[in-house]
Amino acid sequence: MSKFIIQGQNKLKGEIKVAGAKNCALKLLAASVLIPGECRFTNVPEIEEVTLITQILESLGAKVKKEGKGEYIINGESINKSELPVELASKIRSSIMFVAPLLARFGEVKFPYPGGCILGKRPIDMFLEGYQALGAEVTENEGYYHIKANKLTGCKYVFPWISHTVTESMIMAAVLAEGETTLMNAAGEPEVAALIEFLQQGGAQINCSDVGEIKIKGVAELSGSDYQIIPDRLEAGTFAILGALAGEEIKITNCDPSHLEVFWKMLSRAGVDYKIGDSTVTVQAAQELKAGEIRTHEYPGLATDLQAPLTVLMTQAEGISLVHETIYEGRLFYTDSLNKMGANIVMCDPHRVVVNGPTKLYGTELASPDIRAGIALVLAALIAEGESVINNAYQIDRGYEDIEGRLKALGADITREK
Repeated sequence: MSKFIIQGQNKLKGEIKVAGAKNCALKLLAASVLIPGECRFTNVPEIEEVTLITQILESLGAKVKKEGKGEYIINGESINKSELPVELASKIRSSIMFVAPLLARFGEVKFPYPGGCILGKRPIDMFLEGYQALGAEVTENEGYYHIKANKLTGCKYVFPWISHTVTESMIMAAVLAEGETTLMNAAGEPEVAALIEFLQQGGAQINCSDVGEIKIKGVAELSGSDYQIIPDRLEAGTFAILGALAGEEIKITNCDPSHLEVFWKMLSRAGVDYKIGDSTVTVQAAQELKAGEIRTHEYPGLATDLQAPLTVLMTQAEGISLVHETIYEGRLFYTDSLNKMGANIVMCDPHRVVVNGPTKLYGTELASPDIRAGIALVLAALIAEGESVINNAYQIDRGYEDIEGRLKALGADITREK
């Protein structure tokens, strides 16, 4: 396992480029299973989870070729297996995204309970319920699942609550199903829209007519196409918070600011000075941060994956802030680590904390519990007095490409050690 060693309180300045969206790349790479031909993806982030996804593709029989930085060619014609390898699927939550395309293409799939970070072991009941609505039979034996369908058939499915991963899975399952499928209360994240666009390029008949409603008319076969992965809105937001905390002036490039409208509203309320361009955002360190309420919500609301970095921002704000995590229970436990650094955060319940600020942060030794809390600890270490050691850097590598290299280019004192 590697770790980051960070000397805090350097002023950061310069440009930082946003990589391709992790949550887009993983889904589109999995969706290539639907296509018995060649797909070319560009702007793919060079992260650990992409490596695992391509290994799963190869284990299924796909031919994977890496052309250059961020460019992958996937040929799914030779895929001849419909069972996910336990040793790989148990490492990554996104392995669940292979289930729908394998089921749609082969009429059968076997897989273990998906792995991931400490937030990864989440219920998969909605996935299974959706497949059953399309006519599949589900059997389970000690955490190993077998789903089978002679022919998936279109249906009307209402999501009990919004989930982007279940929405994406149901879209992939329905594109080759017989008849028409209507999905109600569906997710609308930019990554969902990107998946739809990619499938439409291959011949899928998908129509998003009303808010939260997706209609899919099944087709016999899809063809391959080229697709550029959209910019990672979560990286863009994280780097904007970094600029507000420690930047003389940081220019964020290769991003799509329109994907973060509510986030920019939160920064404005906090007193952050930023300027938005077509594909750039320039941020300067805030002179006086204001406390406020941070409340996560499904898109287009505030992304839950930006909650932890925003909590770090609130430790430097004047007054009392309430952070309300409405999506995942237990996603605020990392605040204990911030308290070890000198923050004054009180947990009300598994979904809410109160942040008293501003407080001076001090370097210490910590461990990254998951991707987003891990990057939040990096932000805290960059503004803390003294040295911080963040163990389990692997969790951060799962979601952020060459993070230490990009931060060093801004002037951060960060090194990696094995």
